[in-house]
Amino acid sequence: MASKYDALSRIILQNVGGKSNITAVTHCITRLRFNLKDESKANTDILMNTDGVVTVMQSGGQYQVVIGNHVPDVFKSVVSVGHLENLAASQGDNESESPAKMNPFDAFVNIVTSVFTPFLGILCACGILKGILALCTAFGVLSGNGGTYNILFSLADSGFYFLPPILGYTAAKRFKLPELEGLVIGLAMVYPYLLDAKSMDISNLFGIPVVMPPSGNYTSTVIPVICAVAFAAWFENAYKKYIPDTIKLFAIPLITLSVTFSLTILAIGPVATLISDGLSSAFNWLYSVSPVVMCAIVGTFWPVLVIFGLHWSLVPIAMINILNGGDIILSAMFGTTFANTGAIGGIWLKTKDPKIKGLSPAAFISAVAGVTEPAIYGILLPKKTPFIRCCVISGIAGAVLGFLEVKYYQMAGLGVFGYTGFIDTVNNKFSGMTIAIVISLVCVVAGFISELLFYRETAEASPKNTPKTSNGNVTLHAPIAGKYIPLEEIPDQVFSQGFLGKGCGIDPSGETVYAPFDGEIAQVADTKHAVGIISPEGVEVLIHVGMDTVEMNGEHFEAKVKIGDKVKCGDPLLVFDIGKIKAAGHPIITALVVTNSDDFPAINIKTGKSYNQNEEIGDIH
Repeated sequence: MASKYDALSRIILQNVGGKSNITAVTHCITRLRFNLKDESKANTDILMNTDGVVTVMQSGGQYQVVIGNHVPDVFKSVVSVGHLENLAASQGDNESESPAKMNPFDAFVNIVTSVFTPFLGILCACGILKGILALCTAFGVLSGNGGTYNILFSLADSGFYFLPPILGYTAAKRFKLPELEGLVIGLAMVYPYLLDAKSMDISNLFGIPVVMPPSGNYTSTVIPVICAVAFAAWFENAYKKYIPDTIKLFAIPLITLSVTFSLTILAIGPVATLISDGLSSAFNWLYSVSPVVMCAIVGTFWPVLVIFGLHWSLVPIAMINILNGGDIILSAMFGTTFANTGAIGGIWLKTKDPKIKGLSPAAFISAVAGVTEPAIYGILLPKKTPFIRCCVISGIAGAVLGFLEVKYYQMAGLGVFGYTGFIDTVNNKFSGMTIAIVISLVCVVAGFISELLFYRETAEASPKNTPKTSNGNVTLHAPIAGKYIPLEEIPDQVFSQGFLGKGCGIDPSGETVYAPFDGEIAQVADTKHAVGIISPEGVEVLIHVGMDTVEMNGEHFEAKVKIGDKVKCGDPLLVFDIGKIKAAGHPIITALVVTNSDDFPAINIKTGKSYNQNEEIGDIH
C-alpha cells in the first residue's frame, strides 16, 4: 500500500548509495540506522537538505538519517519501497501499529496476518498443486492410489499438515522469540506420539488429564501454536534476566520449551476442545429448531471457525449425518469458498496495490480449488470489510441451501471438486449438485460485484495531529535524579544542536525515569531505552537514556509502561542499569527534549545544578 513517505524513502535510498550499498537497516526512536558497504557513496549533503530529514550522522559504523518521532512510518516505507525485508533488523521492525494501540479484533488480525505473511506464497503454491492433483484424479489422468499422486500429494499437503512448526517459526519472529524455539514448539505439536492416541499413551501429563483437539491432533491448526509462541516470548522475556550467563545457552531454551509445551498441551488444547464441544451441542440443538437458521449461521461464521480451527467441531457431526443419509452442515458452508473466490477476483481487478495485485492470482486459483487460506490470511482478513462481506454472502447461500434441503451425501473435495458430494448415489439423483453449482456461481458473482462496488484502498493513517498548548503553563518535573546540564553539552550532535527540539541533558544518579508531568505515553522504544510522553496541552517530551544505547537491544532496560498508557507526574516509566550502560561503552548522559518546540513560545529549563526526582525544573508555555 502506498505511503505518504514513499517519495522521501526513494530519496533516502538513492542517496545512501542504493539498495546494493545497504547491508542492514533498522531504526531507533528518531533515526534510520543504515549499515553501508561504502559510506563514501552516500550523498550526505543532499540528504541534509531534503525536506523530512532533520540531519545525518555517521557514528559507530552506522550511517544515521535523523527523521524524528515518525521514524517508524518512514522505516516501514523505506523497507517496502526498497524491498529490504531481508535486511531489516528485527529490533526496529515495527510491521504495523502496536497491538497495544488497537482494539482486540484489529490486534488479532494484525498478529495472525503478520504471522502468515512470510508463508503466503508457499501456501498458495501448495493449494494450487492440491487443486491440480484433484483435477487430475477427477478426469482419470492420475490414480488416487498411484505412486505419482501419493508423492506429489505429500508435497502439496505438507504446507497445511505441518502448519504448527511453520507458523511457530514465523510467530517467533513476530513476537521476538528465538526462531528455532518457535520451530521446536510447533514440531513438538505434530510429533508422531501425539498423532495416534490409540497406539501411544498421551492421556495425562504429570497426572493431569490431557484433552486433544476435536480432530485428534494439532496438525493443520493455527491458533494454538500462535498462542503458545506468544506466551513463550512473554515468559522468556520475564525470567531470562535471572538466569546466570554461564548457563543461559541451554537453560533458557530448556525452561521456555518445557513450560510452554506443557501449558500448550494442558491449557490451549483443552480450551479449544471445550469451545468445540459447546459449538457441537449448540448446532445440534439449532438444527432441530430450524435448518434454515442453522445453515445461515454456519455459512456466515464458517470462515471465522476456520481461522480458529474450530470448524473441526462440526465435521464429526457432518460425517455422522452422511452415514445417516445426508448432511446439511457441509452443504451450508459450501458457498464460503466461492464467495471468497469472487471477492478475490473483484479485488484483483480493482486494486492498485502492487503487493495485493501480485498475490491475487495465486489466491484466486487456490480458492477455486477450495483452499482459501491464502485469500483469507493474505487479503480478505487484513482488509476486514471484504472478509465481512464474504461472510454475509456465504450466510445467505447457506440459508438458501438449507431452505431447499440440499444435502451432502459423501465426503468430496473442496471448491469445484466438492460438487460430486451433492450426488445422491443411493437414489441416483443429481438435482442437489445442480443447485449447488448454481448457488456457487451466484456466490462468485456476488463476491465479485460486492468488491467492485465497495472495495476501497485504505489510505495509510497520517500521524495524529497534536493539540497546541493552552494559555496555561506546563510545569516540568525532574524525570531522573541527577545533574541537569545545557543541551549543547550532550555528546551527540543530533541532540546538542537542537535538531530534535529544545531541552536539556541529564547526568543521572538515579536509575528510574519518572513522568515529568501528567500525560499519555506516545512512544516506547522497542529496545526500551527511550520513552515519549505528551501532556493534555500537547507538549511532547522525549527522554532518551544514554547515547547509542539502542545497540544494547533492550538489555538492562525495563519498560514500566506501554504506548497509550495514562500516567501521572512521578509515575515510573523506565528502569535502567547505569553500570551496565557504562560497561557497554555508552555515554550515560540522557537527553530530555521537547520534540514539538516550535509550537511553544517559551521553554524554560533550569540547568547547571542537581535535582532529585520530581523536583520542579522548569515550565513550557
